[in-house]
Amino acid sequence: MRSDHIRPDRRTLLKVALGLGAAASVHLIAADPASTPTRPARAAGTPPAAAPGPPSGLPGRPPAYRLEPMTAATPPRFRPAAPPVRTRPFEELPDLGRSMVLTFDDGPHPRYTPDILATLRKHRVRAMFFVCGEMAEGNRDLLREMADDGHVVGNHSWSHPLIPGLSRAAIRDELGRTSDIVDATLGTPPLWYRAPYGAWNRNSFEIGADLGMEPLAWTVDTLDWTTPGTSTIVRRVLGGAAPGAVVLSHDAGGNRSQSVAALRRYLPRLLDDGYRITVPQRV
Repeated sequence: MRSDHIRPDRRTLLKVALGLGAAASVHLIAADPASTPTRPARAAGTPPAAAPGPPSGLPGRPPAYRLEPMTAATPPRFRPAAPPVRTRPFEELPDLGRSMVLTFDDGPHPRYTPDILATLRKHRVRAMFFVCGEMAEGNRDLLREMADDGHVVGNHSWSHPLIPGLSRAAIRDELGRTSDIVDATLGTPPLWYRAPYGAWNRNSFEIGADLGMEPLAWTVDTLDWTTPGTSTIVRRVLGGAAPGAVVLSHDAGGNRSQSVAALRRYLPRLLDDGYRITVPQRV
């Protein structure tokens, strides 16, 4: 089972390797909370998009869903990452006020991602999806739905490897191929990336920056990949809620029905507590 969790001793070694200096600040603004994410209607005369088949190498995967075609609208463009190259990822996002960021890794998955998107749309909020290229390749319709709803699509590598064990060429291939899929589908490459398992190294920071991306980790780990129960996931999110917090969940990589159910419960409670659920935008 794939996850973004590493044992405490492994995390400690990684932190030492990355250095404990604070990351240089980046100016962030919150997305407009007043605009409602919607699915635009298909323009007249536009032929329906063919439903993609499931990617190879994923046995037992359910067929991809046929979604409504998207319009040609693309998400707003931002400036790419600029020097200095970071020595550790962002773990929280400052300057957002009483806001939080929800993130989902490993997808898109045709069984779980649509339910997560529907819940976010119902509550008129945006999130970040760190996608794996091997999943995105056969589910480009879901990438378009994410972008059309105002979500941020980030890079989570192609095949979810342990990055520090790869050569520079292999890291560039993992990140570059995924950025290419996102760019070809949405018309703009991802501006954020997250290392699988939270395992970063200097090569990944340098190559990510060269591809125009900023590294983002997380503040709250739901550990939903362990399927601890819906109530436990809800409790972890609410217990870690704080201004600028970044919540890690998953929409693929295993059975994510608990993650879907938990989102339906904790999202309205966060909103009732006065939190704005938004996404960062670099300017």
